[in-house]
Amino acid sequence: MRKLLTLLLALLLALCGAAAEDEELSMEEILDSVAPQVVDKTISKPPTPEEIAAAEEASRFEPDGSLLITVSAAGDMLLGGEFYGAELEKYAGDHGFVLRNIRETLLEDDLTIISLESAQEEDAAVLAPGGVEAVTLTNDIMDAAGAEAQLALRLAIESAGTTAVAAGEIALREVKGMQVAMLSFDCTAGYDKLWAKVPQDVAAAKAQYPIVIVSFHWGREGSYTPDGDQVQLGRLAVDAGADLVVGNHSRRIQPIECYKGVYICYSLGNFCYTAEEKPSDMSSFIVQMRFRVRDGVVERDSFRLVPIRISSRTDRNDFTPSLMDKVTSVDSIITTLKENGRSLEFALEDYPLAW
Repeated sequence: MRKLLTLLLALLLALCGAAAEDEELSMEEILDSVAPQVVDKTISKPPTPEEIAAAEEASRFEPDGSLLITVSAAGDMLLGGEFYGAELEKYAGDHGFVLRNIRETLLEDDLTIISLESAQEEDAAVLAPGGVEAVTLTNDIMDAAGAEAQLALRLAIESAGTTAVAAGEIALREVKGMQVAMLSFDCTAGYDKLWAKVPQDVAAAKAQYPIVIVSFHWGREGSYTPDGDQVQLGRLAVDAGADLVVGNHSRRIQPIECYKGVYICYSLGNFCYTAEEKPSDMSSFIVQMRFRVRDGVVERDSFRLVPIRISSRTDRNDFTPSLMDKVTSVDSIITTLKENGRSLEFALEDYPLAW
């Protein structure tokens, strides 16, 4: 101990002597100069679940504080059959190949809804990984499958993370904290009971939920124009509170109306159709609608068209929906929609391809 004290005293005297050449130092300053340096070795803690939840909550909002919800709607998806089986073998039985070219587009939105015309349980595994969050099960193929098959398919779909929308019910999907209500109606058996039912059901949904999307299975197969019943029922749905109306079944694209500020897409055509190896028309499109929520009020923000082909090939159908990249093909779709919309009072004059 004495040796240690002697060394410390010698060190202090040496420092005092050195400092005297410039200026006098206090004892506290001398002691501070020889004190060991403290290194901060504090390790930052990982964020808590509450902090993570708060960050995710904040990320939902736009810079202006509003909430932006993007909804995509695509046409009929039918898997199965001889042609599909042959193509499936090339991918070792992995059904996911059908959405490989469109998956990125569907994952970029907040909600994608399509019309599923298939009663095979294995199809359920394709949907959620491919970016499809909701499917309507309202069509003649589902009716033919029977109640037991429909129930099994629905359980498989919902277990895989996709919402199923059957006729006569309000299906809900939470999107960025908002409840989106989806309704679906089958018109192929006639419209008599729907003139009263559709407005009643849509109004009931709108009274409870901020965004209501209505899907119809209607029209005549092969037709590029809606008939009078489609037009009347679509507008009734809007009058009752629908925020977006989409139709399927004709397997052909049909024009779009903007009625009272709401888009009525009479037919989105096919999305993935495996019943034909070489369909006469493989052109189609996805519609995208953006809703902006500000101070609890929902506004229809913007709308656009995403032209697609139901096949990545032009010589045959390989059952892989793909973005259309040729300007001439895109122009052909828009021209078709405009020409066939001439008889509609509220048909779109322009079809935007960008937001």
